[in-house]
Amino acid sequence: MNDLVAGGNLPLPDGPLTLRVPGPFDLSVLITGDSGKVAGDADFVFYNQPAASGARLSGDTVTVDARRLRPGASRVTVVVSPAEPGTALGRLPSIALQVSSVRGDAIARFTPPRAQHETVLLLAEIYRRGTGWKLRALGQGYADGLAGVARDFGLDVTDDTPPPAPAPAPAQAPAPRQPPVPASRQPAPPPRAPVPPPPPRAAAHPGRPAPHAPPPPAADPFLALVNSARNRAGVPPVQSDARLTAAARAHAAAMAARGELGSEGADGVSLHQRVTAGGFTYLAIGEHLVSGPRTPADFLDYCLGDERSRQTVLERAYSHVGVASVPHARSGDVFWTALWAEPYSPQGLARTAADVLARTNAHRAAAGLRPLAPDPRLTAAAQAHSADMIARAFYSHTAPDGSEPWHRAAAAGSAHRAVGENIACGQRSAAEVVEGWMNSPGHRANILKPAFTHLGVGFAGGGSAGTYWTQLFGG
Repeated sequence: MNDLVAGGNLPLPDGPLTLRVPGPFDLSVLITGDSGKVAGDADFVFYNQPAASGARLSGDTVTVDARRLRPGASRVTVVVSPAEPGTALGRLPSIALQVSSVRGDAIARFTPPRAQHETVLLLAEIYRRGTGWKLRALGQGYADGLAGVARDFGLDVTDDTPPPAPAPAPAQAPAPRQPPVPASRQPAPPPRAPVPPPPPRAAAHPGRPAPHAPPPPAADPFLALVNSARNRAGVPPVQSDARLTAAARAHAAAMAARGELGSEGADGVSLHQRVTAGGFTYLAIGEHLVSGPRTPADFLDYCLGDERSRQTVLERAYSHVGVASVPHARSGDVFWTALWAEPYSPQGLARTAADVLARTNAHRAAAGLRPLAPDPRLTAAAQAHSADMIARAFYSHTAPDGSEPWHRAAAAGSAHRAVGENIACGQRSAAEVVEGWMNSPGHRANILKPAFTHLGVGFAGGGSAGTYWTQLFGG
């Protein structure tokens, strides 16, 4: 079974699927074409209308048969909301999506980052890619109830939930805090799916996207506001970076063209791939994907209003930023992208690897095991594998040429007779990735294996998932 992170996807087998969310929740699905809009009321499956062509809701489970969807349907979006309307999802148990075949074979599981004030979550989507179908984990939140979601998908629905707070609630992509995708599983796109309350329903925005590069830092209102906030928090200022700004502008334009938030454009290019393609190599990165605010001050106010989002703005390690906004051509909704990054340096990479080793050895010490020693040959092989997963767009212990961890270790000159490997993608720090590995039985077994004596750590930024980590053990 595949454990997905937000933004992760995987090919689906032929035949009907069941999607289940146990707990005090209601499931709904919206059936759309490439436009992202429903064709009519019949495309909304929920507790008062539990069936449509190719989709049927029963209790906490929805069954989807992509072959039987209406003509023109190319996407099924799975939505979860509290069984008690208006309840904030943060007050309820964690949401866990279970995807299986109708025979009961487990296919995937997705536990999104815990929501806070949101009352509805776009949980996942089944979408057509070529002649097949894929599942993508989303984790996008709305704050104004199921009716807000329905309206954004093209339905006119009377909302029976309490109104949202009067302050605008634009969408935002929090820094991920999910465990790593298990090493034997399929590649995952970037984990940073946005958590958007719906765009405002005010009059169309009169502005237009900036046609040229941002002004120098002294004249950049967003940069001035950000650095004022960072100064108050006692963290160093950030500087504007033209490469990050260009990537942010391209991604904001792609979201505005589609009229929806997402970490991947219609061309299949992820936000992180735009960053590295523009020549910016990073050790750490964070982002905000937001729709709604009209001004840089409004945008920053929202980003500072949520604890996880605020942590990204005030992260001490980030020294560079790029931000851009583009309005939707028809609705006027403004789509924002902000990128925060720590640039790559050899010293920074060595520091990151040393942090992973130290945290790994702390867990071994707690288990009464001797520490692992750093091994330059294993490090070279691990670093090459992280970079290779980005370069050849795969995520596996087995490379496209068929090589396995022990082959890579031997090719790097290692003489260890016992070899093991952990990989992960999407985690933003050494602390997060080691914690994720320790929460996974297979990865934990490698970290705590008495026979292992040495470790090499690899890290690379880029690709669809944003970060790729490798631990190569030897003994």
